[in-house]
Amino acid sequence: MGKTRTQPCPRTYSRVVSGVSGRVLVVDDNRVIRQLIRVNLELESFEVVTAADGAECLDVVHQVQPDVITLDVVMPRLDGLRTAALLRDDPRTRHIPLAIISACTQYEVDCGVAAGVDAFLAKPFEPAELVRVVRQLMHREPRGPRGTRDSRESGEGGPPSADGRHEAGRAESARG
Repeated sequence: MGKTRTQPCPRTYSRVVSGVSGRVLVVDDNRVIRQLIRVNLELESFEVVTAADGAECLDVVHQVQPDVITLDVVMPRLDGLRTAALLRDDPRTRHIPLAIISACTQYEVDCGVAAGVDAFLAKPFEPAELVRVVRQLMHREPRGPRGTRDSRESGEGGPPSADGRHEAGRAESARG
């Protein structure tokens, strides 16, 4: 029997694109979804780095220094909601806009809002909607010291919900 040599899989994917609009860290355990998101964002001149789950995201986020992070909810090792909470707890990452891209339930949306998620996009999604959400997050005011929106923010009414409409706001969502 001949021995075969397996090549180690790279942990992340990054492709430098000329005229880059910004860097996005895409976190999803499904390789096809990661590639779909990556291709759609690269077509719009974003630089994209990928991670297969929340644990890998936390391993690379400081090296990658993304402008936006997209997270799936259900992933092995560390799910998207817990990852979002950990990113918000870290002073080095709490300012990075977060978008959940998942087939979320209302409970997951509520938990995401509580964790500090900025936007939600339901799977399956339209590529144009993905690009719109990422662009919108790139142009928002930075988060304040506690991970909350700066008081200068224009008061858009909270993060977009899974169907693209805005939630009533963090305070109202937290009451429930």
